[in-house]
Amino acid sequence: FCKHIASTDLVPKAGMKFPTIAVLALSSSAAAFAPALFTTKSHIIQSTKNRKATPAFVPRMSAVESAEETFEFQAEVGRVMDIIINSLYSDRDVFLRELVSNAADACDKRRFLSLTNDAAASAESPCIRIKPDPIANTLTIEDTGIGLTRDEMNNNLGRIAQSGTKAFMEAMDSKDLNLIGQFGVGFYSGFLVADKMEVISRSMNGKNGEVYKWTSQAQGGSYTITEMPADAAEEIGTKIVLHLKDDASDYLESSKIESLLQKYSEFIEFPISIYKEKTAYEQVPDEEANAKLEEGEEPKMKTVPIKSEGFEQLNNQKPIWLRSPKEVTEEEYTEFYKAAFKSSYDDPMAKTHFVLEGQVEARAILYIPGMLPYELSKDMFSDDSKNIRLYVRRVFINDKFEDLIPRWLKFIRGVVDSSDLPLNVGREILQQSKVLQIINKRLVRKSLDMIRDIEADDDDGASYIQFWNNFGKYLKVGIVEDGDTYKKELAPLLRFFSSKSGEEYTSLDKIVEGMTDAQKENKKIYYVTGEGLSKAKMSPSIEKLSKKGYEVLYLTEPLDEITIETLASFGDYKLVDANKDGAFDDDSDEEAKKEKEEATEQLSDLIDYLEMELGEKVKNVKVSKLLSESPAALVQGAYGMSPTMQRYMQMQSVAMGEGSLPGMGSMNQAILEINPDHPVIKELNGIVKGAGTSGPIEDETFSNKVTLLYDVAAMTSGYEVSDPAAFAKRVVQLMSVGATVSDAVVEESTANVEKDDAASDDGDDAITPEVM
Repeated sequence: FCKHIASTDLVPKAGMKFPTIAVLALSSSAAAFAPALFTTKSHIIQSTKNRKATPAFVPRMSAVESAEETFEFQAEVGRVMDIIINSLYSDRDVFLRELVSNAADACDKRRFLSLTNDAAASAESPCIRIKPDPIANTLTIEDTGIGLTRDEMNNNLGRIAQSGTKAFMEAMDSKDLNLIGQFGVGFYSGFLVADKMEVISRSMNGKNGEVYKWTSQAQGGSYTITEMPADAAEEIGTKIVLHLKDDASDYLESSKIESLLQKYSEFIEFPISIYKEKTAYEQVPDEEANAKLEEGEEPKMKTVPIKSEGFEQLNNQKPIWLRSPKEVTEEEYTEFYKAAFKSSYDDPMAKTHFVLEGQVEARAILYIPGMLPYELSKDMFSDDSKNIRLYVRRVFINDKFEDLIPRWLKFIRGVVDSSDLPLNVGREILQQSKVLQIINKRLVRKSLDMIRDIEADDDDGASYIQFWNNFGKYLKVGIVEDGDTYKKELAPLLRFFSSKSGEEYTSLDKIVEGMTDAQKENKKIYYVTGEGLSKAKMSPSIEKLSKKGYEVLYLTEPLDEITIETLASFGDYKLVDANKDGAFDDDSDEEAKKEKEEATEQLSDLIDYLEMELGEKVKNVKVSKLLSESPAALVQGAYGMSPTMQRYMQMQSVAMGEGSLPGMGSMNQAILEINPDHPVIKELNGIVKGAGTSGPIEDETFSNKVTLLYDVAAMTSGYEVSDPAAFAKRVVQLMSVGATVSDAVVEESTANVEKDDAASDDGDDAITPEVM
């Protein structure tokens, strides 16, 4: 029995009892038929390292069920490199950002080590140099940073996602380091534009100044490390040589490299220089012109271009957001604003400079422009508006992160520098997180503080009105889109025209301050809508409100109405549309209620006739005691749309290719309110009562008056006349009542034209046309 066990690959463990050994023996005989179900000697040894002691015998449990193995993930290097090159970055321009950032990290490491390393301290300040070579089709990025040893090349460049920068920061355990590297894949972005990369480096930590070269092909899946002669790198640092692909020749142009450096690496702490051709102009004697120079005359000069090649530093701007606000002057803030946002024609209206500490660390500067940026004048939410520039440790990341600040603050300009933001590996996507929410709220609060400061510091109101004319619509959108969060802060900043403000803007706070005692008891702020100030003033609904001393808001844009409806109230006061049915109902005023009921009873015949004559044009006809000068007005039901909003919605529907909105007519049928004290209404009521019939009145003039009553009410209430030609004809007919001119036909005289001319020459009177 033991001999059989020894002849197999299964070995009993020390101390096993006979039943367990028997199970192993039986298992070994069955292993020939189902070897996958049984554990071999090597597997038993491996699995026992990672599990607790097993009981001597567990019934009905196979060796596979009790075994546990640990494996490491494997990766297909070629496939991983393909993902990094072709899928990780959407814009291959970022290769320069990544490689320059790595160079800056190397320089910063050397600067940090120079505090304790005499050799590093005695060296010149680290710098970065970039040289395109069109002849060799290479782009070289060189730094005088810390350099790489052979082992560091193997570990940091040969191992994907191994961040040497992150390991350095953890080893040094210092907050003074300003390093951006964290993912360990930015270096490989060079393969976006190159099919071969070479890294030549001399490390400041090297023993005898050894120089090594790392080489790899984009699709090779392998790399080589070669020791080079000492003269291959004359100074400590690293040189990256990119052998560019055929379709990447534009990166050999100095202007292209320069624009990318200004975009991504403008605020890198260390000098960045690019090798380029430079042209200077000098004054030299003009030999041809001086050939016939007479004695005593001054020699003539000419300007000639002198071309030369060399390195020229690009990054001269200083990141003022990293300095204390007390150290930055107003001139520096303005200069930075104009340079960073290409706004040479305006000065900022306001600015704020602050630091976030605690859960999130960030530094930021925000500006309110002095004028509406050009791209926003065409589209208030234009994607071309790059308002907030995100930096991570001085390196520009992106300016199109929509979640960094809400779109209703699209006009705010600024920079945010934080290494705590949750960026993806390619640094192109800002992921949703609590950190982002904290920064978002702080940016909004600081922006609102700037706006309030403009309002508070404005003695004559001119500065805030300038702000409102430029950016007021964004605050309205803020209430519509973020009303639940910010409407209390935004509502006092709104500005509107009113029945008492004339051509000037007023605020909701001023309206409350100027309220009469009756309006304060009413707890309502009334408003009317219209396309423009002049049409809003025509609304009949405000006639008696104005006589009572009530101040009425004029909403002159569709966005105004949406904003007010979203706001719903201001403090203790409800915002009410004066053109809505029941806006003035007051059940507590018994006298007014009784007067309305009596007037309705007196005009009951006219009301029935108007409803019959106007048909579907109106929902119904009512008596109103709030009209004083107008005979009638059209109002909407409690849930209807104003005429301005109806037209806006219709235009939006047509613009989106959807045609007319279904149900717009029936849903928004207006109510005709008539003034019982107006002479026109009294006259019409008398005619109806005199006719003594419930059917149609066969009188064209009366019918025209009824239709005109509706048309005039529609026009003054903000509606459009559906048939202007018919409206004009009715007006002319009413003007012609009792005159024969309405049926007149002017007929030219049949007299000879020559005779007319002769008579004219003789001074006779002109022939008068005969009226037939």
